[in-house]
Amino acid sequence: MKPLTLCAVENHMLFSFSPLGVSPLKVQMPALSPTMEEGNIVKWLKKEGEAVAAGDALCEIETDKAVVTMESNDDGVLAKILMEEGSRNVRLGTLIALMVEEGQDWKQVEIPSSDAAPPSEATPLALPPLRLSPAARHILDTHGLDPKLATPTGPRGIITKEDALNLLKASPAPKAVPSVVASTPPSPISAPAASPLPPGSRPNIPPLSVPGKPGAPGTFTEVPASNVRRVIAQRLTQSKTTIPHSYASIDCDMAAVMQLRKDLAKEQIKVSVNDFIIKAAAVTLREMPEVNVTWSGDGARALDSVHISIAVATDKGLITPIIKDAANKGVQEISSNAKALAQKARDGKLLPEEYQGGSFSISNLGMFGISGFSAVINPPQACILAVGTSRAELHLCEDDQTLCTKQLMTITLSSDGRLVDDELASRFLDKFRANLEKPQRMALV
Repeated sequence: MKPLTLCAVENHMLFSFSPLGVSPLKVQMPALSPTMEEGNIVKWLKKEGEAVAAGDALCEIETDKAVVTMESNDDGVLAKILMEEGSRNVRLGTLIALMVEEGQDWKQVEIPSSDAAPPSEATPLALPPLRLSPAARHILDTHGLDPKLATPTGPRGIITKEDALNLLKASPAPKAVPSVVASTPPSPISAPAASPLPPGSRPNIPPLSVPGKPGAPGTFTEVPASNVRRVIAQRLTQSKTTIPHSYASIDCDMAAVMQLRKDLAKEQIKVSVNDFIIKAAAVTLREMPEVNVTWSGDGARALDSVHISIAVATDKGLITPIIKDAANKGVQEISSNAKALAQKARDGKLLPEEYQGGSFSISNLGMFGISGFSAVINPPQACILAVGTSRAELHLCEDDQTLCTKQLMTITLSSDGRLVDDELASRFLDKFRANLEKPQRMALV
């Protein structure tokens, strides 16, 4: 009986006095979109101690594009939530939760030391080639800083905007250049001295703006930008500073489209003017594939399919869901796709594949009464079409030389001069107008 007793004692000691906890499965903030650098924890869908299967929804994360559900990659038990709901600006690769394997005591999970350096910071410079986010590249190029001097903290050794700003702060300030005026003899005609202020008067200097109560003179209120707004700002700056924009406008006669909409409405088919514009642009791109291209960094990348990105305004900012293979769809199908995508965009429920990979963008402000405008290109795309409202204008009819009313709409194409020159842009707009003004030729429904 003694050996059995000793065995029991040995087992008791093994489990009761082990100084080690349960090794965790780490859950990190993932990259849920190509431009995402940080995210916000919106809601946890699992509780601590709850079983998790691979593919289960763990939490909802607000990215730079939408609110996306994060799924688990492993089976196990959610042991510890490290980033609570409402946590903002959580960097990629940051530890947000811990899991343990099935059958292990989740309450004994080992929590990594908070002062341990994250894996993304371990010798990133040794990983060629050096990678930069668009915002970081702009900062370094603007100030002439060497990217090799920056310390990357982003996932997989990416130099982020914050890394570039830290390098900028650490760089020595440029030496002051001696003033040329100081080395020249004073002018014989000196500027008149400022007249002294009357006693009791105040200098005409605007008050210094400081944070304070809204509406109080000389104060302001800080409004933090959302992830979406920050990325929009970065993308717009990148586009306007790196892409040579060219602009061309044309007026389209909308009479045939208006009449066809009325005819379709009699058959209970409701489509918008924008649906016809999407179809016309897609058909024109199929007829002119040299415009259906993107910039690859070294040149043009010809695309096999026509995917139209449509600008949708949401409470959090602008997003561009995609009508895929639009050239092969009728206007009724395009209308149905556009409505569904616009609603998902406003609800923050777009999937990454529903807003990534477009080849051409359309932005329509006609419903706001805007007569015409120029839109900013959405890189790496080559073009974006800006659509204004339709208006009635008197014109001289060529047939009988009488005055007639035309419903005209101004269309402005912003094009990347590296890919689409002015001559090609002009031919594209001419072909687009021909398709839009004769919608029956496009196999609409």
